Amino acid sequence: MSFWPMSRRRLVAGSQVLPLPEQAPCHAAYENSNDLWHPEFQGSASPCTKALGVPTCGGWGPSSCGFREKRGVLVLDPQLLQFGGPSSSVPALASSPAVSISDVDTVREGHESELLRNLAEEFPLEQGFTIVFHGRRSNLDLVANSVEEAQIWMQGLQLLVDFVTSMDQQERLDQWLSDWFQHGDKNQDGRMSFGEVQRLLHLMNVEMDQDHAFQLFQRADASQSGTLEGEEFVEFYKSLTQRPEVQELFEKFSSDGQKLTLLEFVDFLQEEQKEGERASDLALELIDCYEPSDSGKLRHVLSMDGFLSYLYSKDGDIFNPTCLPIYQDMTQPLNQYYISSSHNTYLVGDQLCGQSSVEGYIRALKRGCRCVEVDIWDGPSGEPIVYHGHTLTSRIPFKDVVAAIGQYAFQTSDYPVILSLENHCSWEQQEIIARHLTEILGNQLLSTTLDGQLPTQLPSPEELRRKILVKGKKLKTLEEDLEEEEEEPESELEEAELQLEAQMESEPQELSPRSKDKKKKSKPILCPSLSALVVYLKAVTFYSFTHSREHYRFYETSSFSEAKAKSLIKEAGNEFVLHNTWQLSRVYPSGLRTDSSNYNPQEFWNAGCQMVALNMQTAGLEMDLCDGLFRQNAGSGYVLKPDFLRDAQSSFHPERPISPFKAQTLLIQVISGQQLPKVDKTKEESIVDPLVRVEIFGIRQDTTRQETSYVENNGFNPYWGQTLCFRVLVPELALLRFVVKDYDWKSRNDFIGQYTLPWNCMQQGYRHIHLLSKDGISLHPASIFVHICTREGLEGVES
Repeated sequence: MSFWPMSRRRLVAGSQVLPLPEQAPCHAAYENSNDLWHPEFQGSASPCTKALGVPTCGGWGPSSCGFREKRGVLVLDPQLLQFGGPSSSVPALASSPAVSISDVDTVREGHESELLRNLAEEFPLEQGFTIVFHGRRSNLDLVANSVEEAQIWMQGLQLLVDFVTSMDQQERLDQWLSDWFQHGDKNQDGRMSFGEVQRLLHLMNVEMDQDHAFQLFQRADASQSGTLEGEEFVEFYKSLTQRPEVQELFEKFSSDGQKLTLLEFVDFLQEEQKEGERASDLALELIDCYEPSDSGKLRHVLSMDGFLSYLYSKDGDIFNPTCLPIYQDMTQPLNQYYISSSHNTYLVGDQLCGQSSVEGYIRALKRGCRCVEVDIWDGPSGEPIVYHGHTLTSRIPFKDVVAAIGQYAFQTSDYPVILSLENHCSWEQQEIIARHLTEILGNQLLSTTLDGQLPTQLPSPEELRRKILVKGKKLKTLEEDLEEEEEEPESELEEAELQLEAQMESEPQELSPRSKDKKKKSKPILCPSLSALVVYLKAVTFYSFTHSREHYRFYETSSFSEAKAKSLIKEAGNEFVLHNTWQLSRVYPSGLRTDSSNYNPQEFWNAGCQMVALNMQTAGLEMDLCDGLFRQNAGSGYVLKPDFLRDAQSSFHPERPISPFKAQTLLIQVISGQQLPKVDKTKEESIVDPLVRVEIFGIRQDTTRQETSYVENNGFNPYWGQTLCFRVLVPELALLRFVVKDYDWKSRNDFIGQYTLPWNCMQQGYRHIHLLSKDGISLHPASIFVHICTREGLEGVES
């Protein structure tokens, strides 16, 4: 353990050292607002401050290198790898007066920011930049005093972000300890008194007898100075984090209690970790990777430290590392996959008054979403706009949306992106839509069949790599389009007159009777140039499964409201499964969900529905399930459906499953927890009372939950040692969600962290589960330690 050597007013990233400008960036703004802050440097207000009517603020003094709570000043704290701002003023920093660099996703140039573009008359875009945070936190837009200063900040921050991202497990732990030392060292003198240590223990969720704490403190105080410095603090931390449950497991397989020989480690991997025949080769790899001593590596033995490092690593994780890369067959037709899908993608808030932003598309695409929705309406000056129709949501230019999609479509996944168009535009603006799609997306846009021939099935994700497909209404069939490619086209007006029956039908928005009255007005005729861009995903109205079989083609797709889809599953579940073996289905939330809440996607996945669209801006259980399912297969946004949901002769009914599905029994021993975060960080004296809830989502009969008892006043190293038992009829559809909560007898238990994964990606044996926040961000080093065992059949399990 070593604390990072970061000198005053410098950014350090690896071997690169970048001096910061002597003043902080002069302007700070944030997403969702037109407000702007401006510090008053050396008593002189900036002209732009006066022009915008923004009150001047306190300045930055060169005498301090850490965070100082000055209004409107962004100050980087290189020693803590943090930067901070006034929590009462900047929503992006509202949860804390300082933000860790590990919370930052990336740094963007000013021209990529909607807000900074709107302020381009006041500030050159080259002077601006945007700090983008992980999760759903608003972006922070900044304007520096000069282009050179902006470049220094952007390069320096991005170097730090890249450095933090590249840290290994031990480096992350070192940094975590360094942060805690800084928090505990209240007077910032580089050492900690016993009083400061007692305060730190409460901050770290540790309730400990004062005498015992003092004994550990004295034992770590090798210099006998009455304080703890760097390495002494590390020793104190090690004494706090003794893992008797891991020591007991280690000694069970170690003949001398000091090490695991190669054969002993192989026995452990075979008996407990269920690694099978690969255990021998795997043992050598793991020793070489996790044994800290060179002599241990040479002798092929694993020490207790190495054993613990292995258990805490990705190889000891509950998520099977073989499921992390692309491991599924990606050459099947599109309808054979679950496709990560977003509803009202342009919204970053609610559906009545929320903000529309291209950031919604960027965030969805970067998290692997492969189907985004675009609601398009006639806009001013002949330019189509995107917003939630007949509401007070803000509006964004359609061309900006297309540009963002083109830029970010394939940053996370190479597999195809589907644009689900809800077209409410006039003929003239539809032509502009078609032109923007064609000109901005260029070769990325799929505008004809892959080989120019009539297909017999939908193409595969592999065949459609790095292609953007348009889903929407179409004037003709694909066969007619291909036949007419070599013929002289009719005039657009004649074409429109012949195709009046193909007028646009948008998905119901179900907002209000007034909205419905507006929708009864005449609908616009579809423009042929836009129609031609719809190739494999022609939107058609669903009437019945019989009607679809008799009248529709495999490249036509229907959308279902959540209520309609639920009704169909209950009334004709097997027919819905069979329908989804040859045609794509999209399910979308009820328009009554004006708060952008979500339904449970699992019941629609059970019927084989491919595009189950969620409001991705809304955190919660439903998005945890979505993230959990699509965590596998490299986060590509495509997951191959189980065999019985791809079989055109399938007898599977999601409400009444029958054999040949192999039921299984799942035994989960919840053993212990490590470094759980505080629920309310503002209350230093409060300590969590954690419990663990295990939830299973699958078919209705499999959906259940059980939980441990709570451990009083210990979020640092709670021990449960309780076994939970489940029976699962259709494990191929099951998702497991582990939730840690803070018990509260007076009200609902508070959420601490969670982790969700598919059954087929779960590793058996002794595993750590690394917890995520509500936004899906790592809560490192918070984890729970469990033992997983599965067996076929339901013997010994109560119904």
